[in-house]
Amino acid sequence: MDDEEKGKRFLKLIDDQNNIQWKIVAKLTSLISSDWNSEELKSELKSLVGNHSEMTKELNSLDDKGSIL
Repeated sequence: MDDEEKGKRFLKLIDDQNNIQWKIVAKLTSLISSDWNSEELKSELKSLVGNHSEMTKELNSLDDKGSIL
């Protein structure tokens, strides 16, 4: 993947990651409001955090030579 493709992918991942972060905050807020009793919210939150982690790993791998960050 050349630097231009890496840059485009990097920006897309940052945008997607930001969207997931807002969803995580919303789910946490709802879970707190439910007194931590919603298994559905816990499951959704676990999935979102997993997706965020995978995106972070990919972002880190794009910057293998320190050229993006």
